[in-house]
Amino acid sequence: MKINDFLGASAEGFHRVVYTEWGQPASAKPTVFCVHGLLRNRHDFDALANFLSLQDYHLFCPDIVGRGDSEWFKNPQHYKFEQYIADMTALIARSSATQIDWIGTSMGGLIGIMMAAMPNSPIRRLVLNDVGPQVPLHGLRRLAKYSDTRISFSNKEEAKQYYQKIYADFGNLSEVQWIEFTEHSIKLRDDGKYIAKCDPNIAHNKTPTQFMWELVQHPHKTLEGIFFDIDLWSIWQQVTCPVLIIHGRHSDILLPEHITKMQETHSHTDLLEIEDAGHAPALLELAEHEKIKNWLEA
Repeated sequence: MKINDFLGASAEGFHRVVYTEWGQPASAKPTVFCVHGLLRNRHDFDALANFLSLQDYHLFCPDIVGRGDSEWFKNPQHYKFEQYIADMTALIARSSATQIDWIGTSMGGLIGIMMAAMPNSPIRRLVLNDVGPQVPLHGLRRLAKYSDTRISFSNKEEAKQYYQKIYADFGNLSEVQWIEFTEHSIKLRDDGKYIAKCDPNIAHNKTPTQFMWELVQHPHKTLEGIFFDIDLWSIWQQVTCPVLIIHGRHSDILLPEHITKMQETHSHTDLLEIEDAGHAPALLELAEHEKIKNWLEA
């Protein structure tokens, strides 16, 4: 396992994207990309990546720009899916892989859907961890309550209790796992306080002027996630690779009716239910790792 970085390009210039590389490049198995959720980071995949690397897989786990140890944008308007896709395309090129398997949690899964839907996509197999082409408004509103990462903590214990509350749906993590989760989620500020390793402006990526202009041009699309569910069904219809849907039984982001529609509109989907989780399963259990590995090799 080694930590590395590369330069992505945006309207601001170049920015540093950090990633962890697991396993050996000489592996005969497909390269695997593991991409985290909206306000999370690459360490969410440490357990799964370690397991797969021991099964002779070569993996890349990036911190999407603005998260973890990657650089933050000065202008939050640059936090958008087009940028994330461009950065991940650069990392695929850096990996020298011609085909990859993609494991994405929440936002990471949405990036995967968009990339898998493109012509000549390098994605061979797609694992979606508790996300699909439709994201319910009520679930988004719940997540929005915790999107203000300006919160600070006096100590690590205070931070751990906060994360145990807002990420309770991740599943039954042990005390040791919560401590590790917290360690990877915070950093020490100059004033001695701990803060989240995530740009607090990610949730504020549109100015009022930009929002109004987009509203005039594309009224329904602009209001997605505000008054309507996010709808990517037209993009989903372009995905042709095999898909494994991982569903947290108590999720308010991936609903049973959405799974049914995904299966009806895609001929090669499989489902893995995680009984004791909501949005999104932490994927820390050995049994889950083995099921994912077996599916990748099916």
